[in-house]
Amino acid sequence: MFAFHLETTDPSGARAGRLVTDHGAVATPIFMPVGTAATVKTLTPRDLTEVGTQILLANTYHLTLRPGHERIRALGGLHRFMGWAGPILTDSGGYQVFSLAERRKLDADGVTFRSHLDGAELRLTPESAVAIQEALGSDILMCLDECPPAGAQATAARAALDLTYAWAARCQAAHGDRPGALFGIIQGGTDLALREESAAALVGLDLPGYAIGGVSVGEEPAEIARVAGATCAWLPVDRPRYLMGVGRPEDLVEGVARGVDMFDCVLPTRNGRNGMLFTRSGPLVIRNAEYADDPRPVDAECGCYACRQFSRAYLRHLFKAHEITGLHLNTVHNLHYYLALMRGMRDAIVRGRFARFREGFYAARGESPPPLPSPWKG
Repeated sequence: MFAFHLETTDPSGARAGRLVTDHGAVATPIFMPVGTAATVKTLTPRDLTEVGTQILLANTYHLTLRPGHERIRALGGLHRFMGWAGPILTDSGGYQVFSLAERRKLDADGVTFRSHLDGAELRLTPESAVAIQEALGSDILMCLDECPPAGAQATAARAALDLTYAWAARCQAAHGDRPGALFGIIQGGTDLALREESAAALVGLDLPGYAIGGVSVGEEPAEIARVAGATCAWLPVDRPRYLMGVGRPEDLVEGVARGVDMFDCVLPTRNGRNGMLFTRSGPLVIRNAEYADDPRPVDAECGCYACRQFSRAYLRHLFKAHEITGLHLNTVHNLHYYLALMRGMRDAIVRGRFARFREGFYAARGESPPPLPSPWKG
């Protein structure tokens, strides 16, 4: 069972909707914490529920290598294996085609990796990527795609677009009508004409949802926003739109402003483990000496456990002492901030006040909002 209901569109174009899956409903716009190896680092499922998580992301490539998708299937599927009752979206391994370029060989039929763990060979084809995600029990499956790097030559971007479409058609044929919604991934780099062509081809497959891929691989934020806005304009209004691998809080706000429904990124968890905490007034680097005697919470307006219970001074102490508790509390805070930001945007959209929310978001940071471009018309 999968459905997407568009509930309202703000005058700005921002959207509020609801995903319905076998493991529950998800209010959009939504941010998905990244649980690459069947865990969001330092957090338990109880922690994730307490910060407001509705849906997680896990990774096909990494789970296939360790502990193995067949082992996970035998143990009851990914939800039971990791103790998470809510929906799960799994990436196909397409991002690793980009990030592990030195460890893979690409051909028309698929991609062969040399494991970063032990050098063992892993072969992924569109059909096997789908079969692995089905074995995991994913609620949302992603088509295998080729993600070219930022600044790729036009010929490389064209080749990636063509291969991604061919693989999407094969993924659709392999998946059929089995459980889980299969999303296609739009490529084309920053060339909007290629993006429009990719979107049109994938929309022709009539998939349950569409992702905007290849835009968090080195582009400037303004380019990401430009590509996302143009691409959303070519997608059907009754299907969810997923901007992959993005990003900073301001990237989420700008994505929502352009009609995006779903986001994921390692930024809040990774940055938290490295001592960067997100607040309404902007990022705060907790390891800095200025917080050694600071009795205030990280963010006085935040309701997370870390802010309710501990001071900046204590969190700095934990970080400087290399205490695992500090990594946990930083991650709790950052995910709480991200998910509260998404709830705030959704509430503003429902009330028809998203433009005011966007202005307030930037004002709290002492910044002015960037201009919103006119939709790309080709």
